[in-house]
Amino acid sequence: MTGTVATRPKPAGPQGRRITDIDALRGFALLGILMVNITYVASAHHGTGLEDPRFDSPADHVTRYLVTAFFEAKFFLLFSFLFGYSFTLQATSAARGGARFSRRFLRRLATLFALGAFHAVVLFPGDILTTYALLGLILLAARNTRPRSAVKAAIALFAVTATGYLLLGTAQYAAGGGGTDAAAAAAHAQQATQALRGSPGSVIGAHLEQLPDVAFLLLFFQAPAALAAFLLGLAAGRREVLADAARRTPVLRRLQWTGYSVGLAGGVVYAHASLEHPGTSYHLAALGLDVATAPLLAAAYAATVLRLAATTRGRRLTAQLAPAGRMALTNYLAQSLLCALLFTGYGAALVGRVSPPAAAAIALTLFTCQLVAGRWWLHRHRYGPVEWLLRAATNAAWPHRSRGRDGL
Repeated sequence: MTGTVATRPKPAGPQGRRITDIDALRGFALLGILMVNITYVASAHHGTGLEDPRFDSPADHVTRYLVTAFFEAKFFLLFSFLFGYSFTLQATSAARGGARFSRRFLRRLATLFALGAFHAVVLFPGDILTTYALLGLILLAARNTRPRSAVKAAIALFAVTATGYLLLGTAQYAAGGGGTDAAAAAAHAQQATQALRGSPGSVIGAHLEQLPDVAFLLLFFQAPAALAAFLLGLAAGRREVLADAARRTPVLRRLQWTGYSVGLAGGVVYAHASLEHPGTSYHLAALGLDVATAPLLAAAYAATVLRLAATTRGRRLTAQLAPAGRMALTNYLAQSLLCALLFTGYGAALVGRVSPPAAAAIALTLFTCQLVAGRWWLHRHRYGPVEWLLRAATNAAWPHRSRGRDGL
């Protein structure tokens, strides 16, 4: 990464000003999350072990591979890391204001859980907010953990989860290898598609039917990895590593080299197993490999954004991402709402009718619109709409609506 170093404002610190790099990273993570989530909203086949046979062109296959290898299981880790990092900023803010942080944070988690439950039932079953709310209790209990101990615990969580999948793959291989029942998967996907194209009640019924499978995925795949990322964010926040990331170029460069080699290799294996051999012992082993390597690729992405932010031209790009990150919760829920209006019976009912490349194009267009809307909104308001409500619940007081800068 080269370029003229931009003149940058002093990073946020104890005075409570925002760290723009965190907002930019959060905005970037939102794009990656949308690229993954839209694949599940656009097709009831995705995630069943059988991709929609109606979309079988080379462009369809390439798009699926790119999204699976580069995006799936990577960007929620970055978002989770930032959740843990922001936790330390919130704790500092509460201490600075003389408030009881535990009580405030518990109110915040309760509000996130309520929003997530509504989101999962009405808009998108693959909600992450409820998981964050529950894991946040562990984060609160671990808030005094030393950074080194937090990092060790995170590595252990990744290692144990990855090993678990490798052992499951080995056991399944010994038992015969497994695989996906294509006929059953096709029938299930067709039934779900018809339900999602139906009335609002039918859509909600389809979401409720999917929730047990989603809960299983969250419990055994996303939750351990998200908690590990929380702990890494906690450690990084305690060390204030993002307060002036431009000074950490050697570390960022090493993260890029490692992430784009080891991390991307793991992503390619995971994509091949997921798309070509779903449900097999190879797929389970690839899941384990991805648990171990996805954090490296997520770290490489973050390092790239941070290094871009240290250059004049790159700073302009990250400045476009920052408003989306400041309104991350609003944008996350708005993405699901707009996708539900496009793909389910709430609106156009396009589920199963949009190819993977078209779905990716819709995601990019939607995110671009959110960048523009976010800048417009924050020129006039201090917080995003849902952030304002979350802050009100957290502090048990109505925040000011007027435009201004704020630490958290």
